[in-house]
Amino acid sequence: MIHTIGIWIAALLTLCIFSFLYKDNPFYRFAEHLFVGVSAGYWAMYSWYNVLLPNLGRPLFMEHRLILLIPLTLGILMLLRLFPKIGWLSRWPLAFIVGMTSGYYLVTFLQTNALAQARATIVPLNNINNVILIVGVATGLLYFFFSTQHKGAVGVSARIGRMFLMVAFGASFGYTVMARISLLIGRIYFLLEEWLHVI
Repeated sequence: MIHTIGIWIAALLTLCIFSFLYKDNPFYRFAEHLFVGVSAGYWAMYSWYNVLLPNLGRPLFMEHRLILLIPLTLGILMLLRLFPKIGWLSRWPLAFIVGMTSGYYLVTFLQTNALAQARATIVPLNNINNVILIVGVATGLLYFFFSTQHKGAVGVSARIGRMFLMVAFGASFGYTVMARISLLIGRIYFLLEEWLHVI
């Protein structure tokens, strides 16, 4: 019985979301607000029980690790953004987070992305794929080189780089569309198979 009720609720909410294909309506807004509210509640509880309590609450109050007063203070200062008169205090933890995260990810991305991509680009020119890779990377980088005007050979190379970039963005967009189509197929299959038992 519980399983059947769950299927009916999921089907009705799916239809409420699909109703946006006609136009914006109260059914769609209800499903949207319900989704946002449930997601916010879920992540609030998840963060409380799986992040705050094990990493801050228990070590600070049970093990008396007083060094954790620093992140607790920064977290409280972050919440002061809700109060306009003292909201400026929230800039301190934000500055700390931005600075620390930038420093951490600079090294991480330099090793994992920049160096790995540079290493993957240094290939022998023994087949057409490697030639296309080298030409695409060189002309793509030249497209973003704004120290000289894009005229003559530099302009032609920049236009070729723009074409490579357009192909790459098009492939990325196509992949995103196919992922969304896959989600749509999953929802339609759910409606036809589990809810209506047509297939």
